[in-house]
This record gives sequence, structure tokens and C-alpha cells, in this order.
Amino acid sequence: MSTSRILIVCWAMLAVLSTATVALAQVAANGLVATAILAVAVTKAWLIADGFMELRHAPRLWRRLVLSWAVVLAVGVSFGV
Repeated sequence: MSTSRILIVCWAMLAVLSTATVALAQVAANGLVATAILAVAVTKAWLIADGFMELRHAPRLWRRLVLSWAVVLAVGVSFGV
């Protein structure tokens, strides 16, 4: 897949995930919805890192470090830090 197609697919997925976040926020305020919103946020961070920052071509260590910050942040937020 060419670079421009990858970017278009990433952009489209980010738009869908952003819409999903807004839709989830309208449902109700409980722990399950909050967890789903955090999962969507981690997915969006992964798409940005791999798609727009092109970390899929980076060394494994850098890719793991950049991708793991979103997971660490989501876990911290879920525990109320």
C-alpha cells in the first residue's frame, strides 16, 4: 500500500474512532464506558504513531516506547492517578 493510501486510511479510522468516542460519551457515565473510551484513545494513539509518525519502520525499541506511553497513561487514568 502506498504512503498516501496509508495516511488516508489512518485519517479515516481516526475520524471513525473520534465519532465513536463522542457516541460513547453520550451513552452513560459508568466504568465500562470509561474503559471503552480509554481503549479508543489508545487505539487512536497507536494509529497516529504507526501511521502519521511512521513508527512501523522504526527500531523495535523506539516503537515499543512510543506505543507504550498511551497504555501506561490509560492505566494511570483508570486507577485515578
